[in-house]
Amino acid sequence: MNAFLDSPRLLVRLVRLYVGLAAYGLAIALLLRSGLGSSPWDVLSQGVARTLGLSFGATTVAVSVLVLVAWIPLRQRPGWGTLSNTLLIGVFADLGLAWIPAPAEGTLHLLWQSADLAGGLVLLALASALYIGARLGPGPRDGLMTGLVARTGRPVWMVRCGIELTVVLAGWLLGGTVGIGTAVFAFGIGPLIQSAMRLLRVDLGPRPARPAEAVPASAEPGISGAAAR
Repeated sequence: MNAFLDSPRLLVRLVRLYVGLAAYGLAIALLLRSGLGSSPWDVLSQGVARTLGLSFGATTVAVSVLVLVAWIPLRQRPGWGTLSNTLLIGVFADLGLAWIPAPAEGTLHLLWQSADLAGGLVLLALASALYIGARLGPGPRDGLMTGLVARTGRPVWMVRCGIELTVVLAGWLLGGTVGIGTAVFAFGIGPLIQSAMRLLRVDLGPRPARPAEAVPASAEPGISGAAAR
């Protein structure tokens, strides 16, 4: 397990990346199946889609592009993980929605909803730490987070919570759906990701180069020593 988490080999890092992306998509499916509210970024996509009359998927892509533009002043650069995230997260989420049933109606309905919500949050945090540790380039949203962490020196939980609260407010004002799960996500995902990063030994600081860690230049994200979703 230590070799999987710490290995500098490109092949192992790619495995970490895709395992993390798959788990992230399944986590999104769990959160959606809970029926207790979308994540803040989904609330924003819903609001923009309703305002502009676009599909949810098209809006999500457009929002991702705008977030990438915000990387410019943060001096972030996309990598292979950026493209993989953009193309695969939705696929894994759709697979998760096909496999994971909605909570059954009845006396245990709320219990199952809560279990889906809690499971989705924990899995999303672990998935985020896993592919952040792969250091193959951030996806739009977590790249924004790691860029702000690097530029401001603030802790991950504070930056992440600030981003999520801003996004959910904008989405709600545009007509996105907000529920109790949205509030739990906004306040809880930052601390959970920070704990997961500590558990999986992910460090956002610069990693000193060593001969054993050499990989092709095209594979390195070059993102102030950190890579994320």
